[in-house]
Amino acid sequence: MKKNNGETLLVIRNTNTPIDMGTQFDPDVPSREAILAFMREYKKQIRLDALARHFALSRDTGIQGLEKRLTAMLRDGQLIQVRQGYKINDQNEAVVIGKVQGHRDGFGFLIPIEEGEDIFLPNREMLKVLHGDTVSVKITDKDERGRLVGTILEIIERGTTRLVGRILYEQGQWLVVPEDQRIKHDIIIPVAETLSAEHGQVVVIDITQQPTRYSQPMGKVIEVLGEIDDPGMEIEIAIRKFDIPAEFSKAALQQADKLPDHVKPSDLKGRIDLRDIPFITIDGEDARDFDDAVYAEAINLGTEKRKRKGWRLLVAIADVSHYVKAQDSLDKDALLRGTSVYFPRRVIPMLPEALSNGLCSLNPAVDRLVLVCDMVIPATGAKAGTVQAYQFYNAVIHSHARTTYTQVWDSLQQAEGPTAKKLKAVLPHIHDLYQLYQLLFDARKQRGAMEFETVETKIISNDMGKIEQIVPAIRNDAHRLIEECMLAANTCAADFILRHKRLGLFRVHEGPTVEKLASLRDFLKQLGLQLAGGTEPQGKDYAELLESARVRPDYQVVQTMALRSMQQAIYSPDNVGHFGLAYEAYTHFTSPIRRYPDLLIHRIIKAILSEQKYTPTIDGVERIKGEPLKAYEHAVWERLGLQLSATERRADEASRDVEAWLKCWYVRERIGEVFSGKVTGVTSFGLFVTLDTLFVEGLIHISELGSDYFVFSETNHELCGQRTGIRYRLGDTVHIQVARVDLEARRIDFIPVKGLNYTSVQKELNTSQREVSRQVKKAAKPKPHALKGQTARQRRAAAKRETKKVNKRVSASKKSNRKKR
Repeated sequence: MKKNNGETLLVIRNTNTPIDMGTQFDPDVPSREAILAFMREYKKQIRLDALARHFALSRDTGIQGLEKRLTAMLRDGQLIQVRQGYKINDQNEAVVIGKVQGHRDGFGFLIPIEEGEDIFLPNREMLKVLHGDTVSVKITDKDERGRLVGTILEIIERGTTRLVGRILYEQGQWLVVPEDQRIKHDIIIPVAETLSAEHGQVVVIDITQQPTRYSQPMGKVIEVLGEIDDPGMEIEIAIRKFDIPAEFSKAALQQADKLPDHVKPSDLKGRIDLRDIPFITIDGEDARDFDDAVYAEAINLGTEKRKRKGWRLLVAIADVSHYVKAQDSLDKDALLRGTSVYFPRRVIPMLPEALSNGLCSLNPAVDRLVLVCDMVIPATGAKAGTVQAYQFYNAVIHSHARTTYTQVWDSLQQAEGPTAKKLKAVLPHIHDLYQLYQLLFDARKQRGAMEFETVETKIISNDMGKIEQIVPAIRNDAHRLIEECMLAANTCAADFILRHKRLGLFRVHEGPTVEKLASLRDFLKQLGLQLAGGTEPQGKDYAELLESARVRPDYQVVQTMALRSMQQAIYSPDNVGHFGLAYEAYTHFTSPIRRYPDLLIHRIIKAILSEQKYTPTIDGVERIKGEPLKAYEHAVWERLGLQLSATERRADEASRDVEAWLKCWYVRERIGEVFSGKVTGVTSFGLFVTLDTLFVEGLIHISELGSDYFVFSETNHELCGQRTGIRYRLGDTVHIQVARVDLEARRIDFIPVKGLNYTSVQKELNTSQREVSRQVKKAAKPKPHALKGQTARQRRAAAKRETKKVNKRVSASKKSNRKKR
């Protein structure tokens, strides 16, 4: 217990977050949020006595407390005092509304809802909010780093009402430490609300009382998940941490149960029968849902006398929209998910398995309904490798083989090998697809699309779900073959929508911002490289940069910086093209089983084919009376784009979180072991290093780099020692020892290994230099036995010759030291 400004406070777990044991206001005095909410509803100026009557305050301490609170709100700019009392300060230009983004170190940022600079929120401001809350902030200052600093005025909406964490019993109090490191509050749990959870178990809680500046949040346990090291616990945590819908609604499951398990004859009406065409699927070994099947054949695009070689490419995509109709139960659940979420050894599908792995999946040897993109591609001439004509139509197919990337690549490499013999029935068609792929890939390079060589990893787990091995997922030409086929179909879908002047969701990727472009150019200048294109470089300019650096030893560094300079791809109804792929129009059409945007594109295409119009509906967007229809439709698509971009990011974050947890668990058993790695990130507080063999990233804190003072250069992405001149840069090779692993924070700490890192090398060089200096001083003194019988002149000449010899050794030593550096 301690005193703070006359108040009695209790601090638990040394969090420095006090629990209110008697605030400066009467408990009945309304909060700032309640006062502002009432005044917004009242929409007029209001006097103190009217506010007191509304909140039924007593005449003594209650009104005094209200008056103090109103005075504080005036001081903070939330209210303005007028003749009739008080009114909300809506004219304050320095007030910004946005969402709170917490940081693991206790501070946070306000991310404005509208465009604008992020606002720094100090630790004291984060005491009264949680990550995800929507608040209004008054800009009050700029810190020493030039960041805008804000004060929270009003909590508009609470974004976190349920969370997952570990329950602990400390100092006679139950509390939950949130799993999400962006929430630094510990949640107090009354004894009666623990649901019999035991110390250290993972639980899910509802927050019953939100935090204030003077009190911690309170909650109650609603679910006990189990022990932290239970198999699959990392996935259960991620599902709840990122609020991923893991259970389908009862209505959706009932609808799925009513669907047949096979294609009915009545479903074939109006469809083209392609069951005789030898379509094949090419996917990973562990894939269970097959969205797409492909087929290619050589054709003549000229006349009998003047033949011109070309290709016909058919991309058949599962017709999910035939079974999942707009606004039905399955559709509502799919929209809520937005995408399937892929974890190691488990998938949270967008659609129930009856559809995703059954009726809609293009399994071999069964009939399936599809939407086909039928393309014609010239093999010669200026348009070689680009789609010259295309058409979409509804069809039914019968996949002739389910193949994997490994099988296809093996059969292409060894035409007489065992895999080729196993795929003998479809091998000629695989070779046709491969020839077409080479044509498409050449056109891709001519177009200027970027080709990044990133290392993706695959986690191999045991039956208990723990990692046994982390291996690189090697991409081969079979992966690229399918990728090029899908890219061609996606561009046709985008072009089809634009030609018919319909609204929809495009996959847009804008070029780099001015700031990121300037940072990239400054970095490239240090390496003697240049990015063409002036102030508005194109994807082709980036492709040329990467190609010119491909043979350099620091290629991975150049590629990393190029990637970081670009913006994130999103879904939007406003087509601005795809910068990375160098397409004027691009959308997602080929994965309707696992991506909701693709399902929407299918509905648009099918509406065009049937000469109808499709406009989705979404909660939160209503048509205003007198508003043009096109403006309303655009608002709907825009809201859908924002929502689906957010669900995509949510899925990616959840997958990364689980992988990080598993990797931490894997490395935890290797504490003390030594590995080599490369610097993949440089910050003001240290170096991020990715291990060469484990593909795991960890942090070398700046305090572990030695006694020197290191200065961070954001332009050069390096740490430079002021005294020694040692530099750590992106791409540098270092040797480290695993020091600590924090499972909860998903953090691995490394320390440099003595004798194998730059700091140790420098110490070695300094020691060597001191030894050489000592030898110089020693050698400069005449040797006793050489003095006998020599004149002064002879002694000086002998000393001079000895000094020359030593100087030669010193020069040789310095040269050797420079090579070591």
